[in-house]
Order: sequence, then C-alpha cells, then structure tokens
Amino acid sequence: MNPAESTTIPRGPECKGGVVISVDAMGGDRGPAAVVAGIAESAQKNAEIRFIVHGPKAELDQLIGHRQGLAARCDVRDAAGVVTMEDKPSQVLRKGEGTSMWSTIESVRNGEATVAVSCGNTGALMALSMLRLRKLPGVNRPAIACLWPSRNPQGFNVMLDVGADIRADAQDLLTYALMGASYARNGLGLARPRVGLLNVGTEEHKGRAELKQAHELIASTADAGSFDYVGFVEGGDLPSARVDVIVTDGFTGNVALKTGEGTAKLVGDFLKDAFGNSVMSKFAALLAMTSLKRLQKRIDPRRVNGGVFLGLNGTVVKSHGGADATGISAAIKLAFQLAQSGFHERLAARVAQSLSPEIAGLAGADKKGTS
Repeated sequence: MNPAESTTIPRGPECKGGVVISVDAMGGDRGPAAVVAGIAESAQKNAEIRFIVHGPKAELDQLIGHRQGLAARCDVRDAAGVVTMEDKPSQVLRKGEGTSMWSTIESVRNGEATVAVSCGNTGALMALSMLRLRKLPGVNRPAIACLWPSRNPQGFNVMLDVGADIRADAQDLLTYALMGASYARNGLGLARPRVGLLNVGTEEHKGRAELKQAHELIASTADAGSFDYVGFVEGGDLPSARVDVIVTDGFTGNVALKTGEGTAKLVGDFLKDAFGNSVMSKFAALLAMTSLKRLQKRIDPRRVNGGVFLGLNGTVVKSHGGADATGISAAIKLAFQLAQSGFHERLAARVAQSLSPEIAGLAGADKKGTS
C-alpha cells in the first residue's frame, strides 16, 4: 500500500460542521484517483472540510476506502455519466443530467455544499453552472477569474475575464471590476484592491469606445466599491506591483493567460537545457539548487490551480484538467477560503451596486453617446 494511503485523516469535532465542498471526481485527465488523492491531501491539512464526491459510487468507494479515515469525511453521490473534454456545451446541456459534473453543481444549487470544484470541460462546466445556478441579478455575462503570479506582496494578481465570454461591453467590464475587487478582498485578503483596465496603452485617448466608457464607469464607482482605480494598464503590468486586479474581456484575457502559461513553460525548458549543457553548468545548478527550488515553488502553476466562476448564484472553482493531487488540493483550498469568508454573499452585494440608479444612468448615457 502507498504510504500516503495509510495516513490517518483527522476526524475531530470540526468534521461534523465546517465547510462542505462538492467535488466532481471525473472529467480530469488523470482520472478519479488523482482527485481522491487531492481530497485526501486537503482533508489531512484541514479538519474543517467535508466533501460530497460525485462519480461512479463503486469506484469511488474503493478509492476513498484506501485512505484511512477519509470515508467519514466524504458523502459519495453515484453519477455514472462523465462529461469528456471533447463534449460540446450544447450537448451537455441537453444530455448532461446524470453526469458527475451535473451532480456536482446540483449540490451547490440545493444548498448542500457551498462551493463546487471540477477538473472537467470548461465550456460545459460554465454552461451547466449558468443553467442550474443562474446568474446574479445585475450580471449580464459571468466571468472566469484567475490568479497571475506578480511582484505584489501577496504574490498574485487577479485577472478576469479569462475565457467565459469573448465579448464585454462597458457595463460588463464595470461588473468585472466589482467582482474582481470582491475576489481580491476575500481570496487575497486585500482591504482595498487596486483595479486596472487592460488596454493597448495607458493614455486616456487610446482604446475602443467601450473601454473608454468602462474607464469612466469604473472610476465613478471606485469609492462605493471600496477599491482604488489606477486607470488603464498594459500587458506588461499583468505581473507588476502596480495593480491587484486586471479587468478585460474574455478573448483578450484567455489569449494573455495561454501566452503566459506557454512562456513560463518555455523559460523552464530553457533553464533545464542551460543547466544540463555541460559538467560545469550541472555543477552550477547544484550550487544554486536552493534558489532554483524556491523559484520553482513560486512559479509552480499547481499552487494557484483554480479559476473561479464569478457572477453566478453559487461559487464554482474550475481546476486545471491535467491537475495532479497537489493541484486539486490547491483548488479545494481556494474553495474553502472563499466559502469560509462568505464570498458569495459579499460578491452579490457588490454586484448589486452596479444596479444603482446613478451608475445605471451613467451607463445609459454612455450607450446613447455611441449610438
């Protein structure tokens, strides 16, 4: 038996209450074994979490049963169907009932769990989340927020949208700013986050019409939204200490995210090649091992695994499809932090601000000016 499997999961009195996380055990590239390993890792670190785990019951009972004490922390819901990465969202909406992903969202919808976590198909997960949870009043388009490594003391910046919807008008971008600031407060502990609007330059005359309109809307809402608006920011500011929240449309955000991931992998490959190039370079790598491990830990994508769906009547954390136990544990940790802080209720209150007569009037005037 694997040593990790013989580790006793703490039960404690907290396990009877605490936070309940709904976890989709299927759909990830590594299968349910990796998901259960991530659940076990989270359970061992945090005695306040309980889990509702969705997937084929016989298989999950066996995997969970191998982890001493974990069964007492898990409620397994039988769901034989699986949403694959190749399934189209439209197909899942029609035929998704009975899948582990559908069941996972239902637990949040029914109030049994506070947050849902899934490694599955992003488009299908967003479509099902919108269908079953519905959008918050005042949200036209939900957004996916991610954490971006940065020079800030907290180590990360928040960026949204990174792929929920390729379009966004001025009112959508204002809503993203409010949701992003709420996420930064509750997920990163920032009392007054700095918000920036991604553009092709920092000058006020640059950018599309909707960006200029959003610029005015966000600036006028900053005080009421308890954030500081730093104005337009550029691509080079994504990892900078100038801003805490970067607001953009889903098309631009997704391109930036994938470019950043690809660049990080390329740099990592270049470093491996450089340090393995000769005997002397291998010796230099050995001398620098402590610093290299520190760098690896800081930029390890598994530590920030989990994009958060914002703007729904419930919180959903999207784990990377290829996540291992460490990555899944990180996604569950994020879900726990958001649940414990009452994030969803606070987010709903912030979004409601965008429905105020003053802001709605300004948005209407902006739209009139562009017609």
